[in-house]
Amino acid sequence: MPPPRAPVEFRVLPDADAVARAAAEVFAASAADAVDARGRFTVALSGGSTPRALHARLAGGDVAGALGLLPWGRTFVFFGDERAVPPADPASNYRMARQTLLSHVPVPASHVFRMEGEAADRDAAARRYEEALRGETAVGGGLDLVFLGLGDDGHTASLFPGSPALAETSRGGGAAPAPPSGTPPGRKTHTMPARAAARRVVFLVTGEGKRQAFARVRTAAQPLVPAARVTAREGVLWLADVRAADEHV
Repeated sequence: MPPPRAPVEFRVLPDADAVARAAAEVFAASAADAVDARGRFTVALSGGSTPRALHARLAGGDVAGALGLLPWGRTFVFFGDERAVPPADPASNYRMARQTLLSHVPVPASHVFRMEGEAADRDAAARRYEEALRGETAVGGGLDLVFLGLGDDGHTASLFPGSPALAETSRGGGAAPAPPSGTPPGRKTHTMPARAAARRVVFLVTGEGKRQAFARVRTAAQPLVPAARVTAREGVLWLADVRAADEHV
C-alpha cells in the first residue's frame, strides 16, 4: 500500500506583503528545525518576480524575533530551475537571487549551488546539478524546504503543461523544453521526484493574473496543472494573497 499523501494547506493572506512575511517565518522555522536536527539547512529558491519581497525580508532580518538569527553559515542554497542564459543575464534566476538576497547575507560562496544556465549541453549540466544536490542532501534525504511559484497556465519551475519532463519518475533533474513563449530557448529544472523528496514545499502566489490557475489547483480540476501535482514528505503549503484567491480575509 502506498504511503498516505502529505497534507496540502491553502492559506489566504491580505496582500503580497503578508505572503512574504509568512514565507519568511516558514523559512526561519524550517532553518532552525533543520540545523537543530541535522546541523545544516538546505533550501531551493524560486525564480520570477514574486520571491523578491521574501528575499528583501530575509536580507533585512525582518522575521519573527522569537525565531532568532537565521543560520546563514549552515545554509545551503539551491535553485528550482534556471533559464538557458549566463548568470549575469537579466533573465537569470541566480542573478535575481544574488541581487535581492545572496549578496546581502553571510552565506558562504561554497554553499550556493547555481544551475549552469549557460551550458551548451543542458542535460549534462542538469545531471551535474542533480549529483550535487544528492550529495548535499544525503543526510536529510532531500531538501528541507523548496519555494515555488505558479504561472498563469499552472506551470511551476519550468514544468509547463504537456512538458515531457513531467513524466520523469526517477531522475531528480533534467533539461526542460522552452516555454510556450519560446524565450529563453530552454530551461533546466528539478523534476517531480526531487520535489517529492523534499520535506516541505511552499508556493508563493500573488496577483489577479494567477486567479484562474490557483482556482484549478484548489479545486483539483482535471486535468491537473503541473503545480497541483507537486508533493512533499511533510506537506505542501500554498501562501496566496486575496487578489490571487479572489476572496476576502
